[in-house]
This record gives sequence, C-alpha cells and structure tokens, in this order.
Amino acid sequence: MNMSDSERVRTIIESRTGYQWTDLEEEANMVGILACSVRQKAIDKVYSRIRKWNQWKHKKSLITFISGCILPDDMKKFLKLFDIVFRMSELEQLPDMIKQYGIVSPASLQPDLLTMPDNTHINNFWKITPQYSSPFEAFIPIQNGCDKFCTFCAVPYTRGREVSRPSEEIINEVAHLVEQGYKSITLLGQNVNSYGLDKKGEEISFPELLRRIGEKGKTLGSRFWVYFTSPHPRDMTEEVLEVIAQYDCLAKQIHIPIQSGDDEVLERMNRKHTVETYRKIIRGIRKHLPQATIFTDIIVGFTGETDQQFENTRRIMQEFRYNMAYIAQYSPRPGAVSSRWADDVPREVKKIRYHRLSDDLRKISAEHNKKMIGKSYTVLVTGTDRKEGYLSALTEGKIVCRFPSEDKSLIGRFADLTITSSADFSVEGKLKR
Repeated sequence: MNMSDSERVRTIIESRTGYQWTDLEEEANMVGILACSVRQKAIDKVYSRIRKWNQWKHKKSLITFISGCILPDDMKKFLKLFDIVFRMSELEQLPDMIKQYGIVSPASLQPDLLTMPDNTHINNFWKITPQYSSPFEAFIPIQNGCDKFCTFCAVPYTRGREVSRPSEEIINEVAHLVEQGYKSITLLGQNVNSYGLDKKGEEISFPELLRRIGEKGKTLGSRFWVYFTSPHPRDMTEEVLEVIAQYDCLAKQIHIPIQSGDDEVLERMNRKHTVETYRKIIRGIRKHLPQATIFTDIIVGFTGETDQQFENTRRIMQEFRYNMAYIAQYSPRPGAVSSRWADDVPREVKKIRYHRLSDDLRKISAEHNKKMIGKSYTVLVTGTDRKEGYLSALTEGKIVCRFPSEDKSLIGRFADLTITSSADFSVEGKLKR
C-alpha cells in the first residue's frame, strides 16, 4: 500500500513543486518517508533515518516530510522531528505546505492529525495519476481503511474506516495499464473483499468488480495477471472464487490471512472467524481453483497464547499446506486494543515459535516446489537474479524462479520455462524454445 501511495506522492511533488526525483539520497534537497505504524520495527527505522537527515541540515538546506499509515501517538512525536507531517488523504495540499515551509508548516497546526482519520478527501487522492515505479508491475488502490478492528491491528487508527473507490475509475485504470503494456496488476486495500459494502446500492460488490475486470481483460487482447491483497476471511465468499476461475486474467493465487490456528486466540484477536469457517474457504479454493497457490499471514506469541494454542497453529500449517506464509512475532501497537493487555509471552518464546513455524513452512514449501520439477510454467520475468548469468521471474502463483539467461530484453515480459530443480522457497528452470 505504501508503495502505491509513494507513486502518487511523486506525481504531486514533481508536477507541482519544481522538485525532480533523484536516486541518490545525499543529493536531495527534500526527503520524505511513507511510514507504517503497524510494525514497531518499521517505526524504529524512521527514527534512525530522521536523525541522520536532521544532522545533514547543519551542512545544507533540507526539507523533511512524513506521511503514510501513522498512529496518532507516532504522529505527535514526528511533528517535533519532521518539517512537514500530513495525512495521505491531504496529499494535494503538500505543494502549499512546501511553499509555506520556512514560515510555518500547515500540518503542524492541524489538531486532527492526532485523531482518527476520516478519509474525507480520499477520492481526491485516488484521482492523482501515479508515477508508476515499474514499467510492467502496478498497484491499484480500490479501497481504503478498515472496519474490522482486530485487537492487534492499528490500521483503523491509521487509515480510518472503510471507503470504496469508484469502480469505474478502477476498471479504467486497469485498462489503461494493460494498454501501456503492464503485465502484473495488484488491487490493493486493507480488506479488498469488503469492497462496495460501504456503498450498498451505489457501488458494485467485490466479486462483480472482479467479473467486470475479467470481461475487460477479454476485450483488451493482451496477456496480464490481476492479483488482490488482502482479503479478510469474514468477507471471503465462494462467488469470488467462482469468478476467478472463469477468467484467465484473474491470477490463480490467493492470499488469505488466518493469523492463528486456535479459536480462542482468534476470538481474542476479534477476527470474527473460526478455524472451521476458514477451513471452508480453503476447501472452496481447492474446489474451484485447484491450481492456485495459497499464501497467508500468521502471528505467533499473541497475548495469552499457550504452548497448546501455538501447536494448534502448527497443525493448521500442516493441514492447509500453504505455499507461503508471512509469519510475525507479536508486538503491541499503541492505539490497538491489545496494547492495553499484558504482552505476556516472553520474547525468547516468541522467537522459538517463530523459528519452529518457519521450519514447518520451509518443509511444506519445499514439497510443493519439488512437485513442479519437469513441468512447464509461464512466468513473468522481473529482473536479474543474484546468481550471475541468471534472470529472476515469478510464476502466476508468485513462486520465485530463476533461469539461465543474460537477455535483459526479457525483463517485463512473459516467458515459458521448464522447471529443472527446486529449493525451499524457489525453483530453477530453463527457457523453452
């Protein structure tokens, strides 16, 4: 999401302030960060960076700014460290803030920065044409905010309540990108499958949005893959899976966060789903999209998580056999409900659980990848690989693969590979002639 936001920030700065992009941080006269308060580690990096930038001010003129998914408590601290602090929905006001800098930062005078955002101006933000950071991969925001209020999560306090972007804008942006040669497009939102629920009777549903994108894909005549992230199990319907199965351009890869494999922990997390309701979703994926890869998110060491509850999570890892899981060690975030509870799982225990679950995932992923050997796959070539003389690519299911080639003209294009070997989280292949 922050990557997508940054593309619109760059558009505003370059088109309306006179500043031009530089790849060298040391050359810049204005530097900024799009932060994320969801993880403490990310916020710690912000403090490290701004300390360095503020030291540079002793030697040259420099303006610093910050925006993104920021909690009110973090926002209050950043007001003292950065020259300009603003909400992403107020991006269009950034040029005026920059022009007035040196007198006063308008952002520093806005008390509502320290309260929950209301997304009043988010439609204006969506109308900004982004400076896409890749010529073949793009991100399209379709929804902003969250109404779920999971107890561990800060997103409702950094992004506000759910607001859906007009579907016509989304479909037009997809068509424009495909016409420009883009091959991979990801629909973004905190809860993409709740799209349209805030505008019942005025806007279409998420399955219908996918259907219309699929129909548009039929008319465009170019091959491309459309992904979405992240859905919430509570709003995931079988209709979504049925629609994906009907259209070639809708990628056969599902990212569906479970967070825990124990019902009591899920209840404390306020996830509003059980392991059994989640299991039905997995069964639906296997039924309608048997070729699909499945990714998930899991938190270990959540407040009160017992050894047995963690073992339940290990069991669902074995049962659902994810291709990939993004595993995080729980850390309280100020403003989230669970931040008021005791963080009672010791750090060392969290680390042990993290490594055990990661080992489980590694073995399962390796088994999946081994089954790919000898089969052919269409891949999107994404760049050069760390291994000299090789290029890197992704399958439709977002499995990382490399293959021997020095032909950089393949980057950003589809290619057909035969898989020749596999590793824990990747495969290797050769170009089909």
